[in-house]
Amino acid sequence: MRRICLGWIAALVSALGFGAPAAAERAIAPYIEVQQVLDADFNNGGEVLTYTSVAAGVDASVSNRRIAVGLSYRYERRIAWEDNLGDEDIHSGLARARLALVPNLLELEAGAIATRARGDIRGDAPTFLTVDNSNITQVIGFYGGPTLSTHVGELMVGGSYQLGYVKVDDYDGVTLPPGQPRLDNYESSTSHNLSGSIGMASGPLPFGWTVSAGYQREDASQLDQRFEGAFARGDITLPVSSTLALTFGAGYEDIEISESAPLRNPDGTPVISGNGRFVTDPNSPRLLAYETDGLIYDAGVIWRPSRRTTAQVRAGKRYGATAVTGSLDHRISPNSAIRVGVYHGIESFGRSLTRNLAALPTDFQPSRNPLTGDFNSCIFGPNPGTGGCLDETLQSISTSNFRSRGVNLLYSARRGPWSLGIGAGYAQRRYLAPTGLFFTVDHVTDDSFMLQVTADRRLTARSGIDFALYADWYDSGIAGAPGVTALGATTAYYRSIGEQLRAQAALGLYSFDREGSEARISGQALIGVRYDF
Repeated sequence: MRRICLGWIAALVSALGFGAPAAAERAIAPYIEVQQVLDADFNNGGEVLTYTSVAAGVDASVSNRRIAVGLSYRYERRIAWEDNLGDEDIHSGLARARLALVPNLLELEAGAIATRARGDIRGDAPTFLTVDNSNITQVIGFYGGPTLSTHVGELMVGGSYQLGYVKVDDYDGVTLPPGQPRLDNYESSTSHNLSGSIGMASGPLPFGWTVSAGYQREDASQLDQRFEGAFARGDITLPVSSTLALTFGAGYEDIEISESAPLRNPDGTPVISGNGRFVTDPNSPRLLAYETDGLIYDAGVIWRPSRRTTAQVRAGKRYGATAVTGSLDHRISPNSAIRVGVYHGIESFGRSLTRNLAALPTDFQPSRNPLTGDFNSCIFGPNPGTGGCLDETLQSISTSNFRSRGVNLLYSARRGPWSLGIGAGYAQRRYLAPTGLFFTVDHVTDDSFMLQVTADRRLTARSGIDFALYADWYDSGIAGAPGVTALGATTAYYRSIGEQLRAQAALGLYSFDREGSEARISGQALIGVRYDF
């Protein structure tokens, strides 16, 4: 895992340093940090642990007419002072890149992420992440591929190919209540996504039209899982006024998800490998987890009452069920904006992670938890209302595919010395798995809700203070599974000393509560220095 993380980050740093044209706007800011951290557990007799954190990282961006790259990477080594707290290496990074290979014709898109996520939705939900936390594991993912976009006369022609890869570290630290079944652990997946379209805007005809098709395949290592999906459809957009248009679409789709059965012990329970994963039965036939094929259709409206507001909604049939999707983008003022999205699809952990990564802007503002160094779950772009949240994916790591429904909201604003960001979302997963096994999650439905509020206040030209609030709620559909609620708050103060040195201090309080268990409450305090090269 460490070699993979360092490999992709080294390649992107090299591109920043040597691949950018001389005329590009380029900012590369490497740094090192040394921090002393106190971790207090207010349960278990009030145990207090300390460790030293040594970190190195880089924040960088390159932008011109042909290239746009954003990168934030941090490597941290935590050195414990007590024998009851282990040492730990942590990688946390995010990168997005876009390169115009042939201007106005062919682009190359790519992105990468290194972060940590909860393994099981029923398990612990800590925010102050140390090596001793259960239910937490390292995740990396990346995607990349070319995108074609051009005009042939009045026709608009587009196409894209995307390769995705996601890897999860070995983990076996989740503690579950008695009677709760053990689920398989995720390892890795590779996906391919190919699409193409041809269409024409309204003008030559009283309506615009598009014909599109796509094919997607994902192969996951756990139980030889496979997803295959293909579609072809036509869409019409009919303007009915200067601010309103109607949309209609219909086509055909074919989706199949399958996997092999786990090898069984004499009592029927799955055989578990040394890394905590189910062992594939070499004699198992392919087991069908989900299948749908046939007509798809939808209709909707697009409303643009002004340059500041765009709203659209579609409803129809897809993925074998009623599907409703929509979005709202509204610029409230020059310095504030809101974005709302409603989604519905067939997803997996791997495809969801690469899809959300690809939706982030290349120019983003890295926002990290001041106590853990991890990215906050919502990433904001430089313009109000831009960015995205990753909680939909990182709320838990599932080996099964699932029907994904939900809504998310993103709000950001700046006024004078203040900046504010709010992210909120509700996500539902309805799992798709073979039946007739020892235990199946087929049709089990998980629900989660998240809220994140961050606020920054620049006090002087050399100092500032940050605040953050977190709230999460998780509910598994497995019978007897406990609901989990997590709350947290942090504040940090920083002050520059000279041109390159910065002192910083932070405090945080956090709790998570699993139904049927005592709430876990903990706090952290940090002091440290950062040197910018």
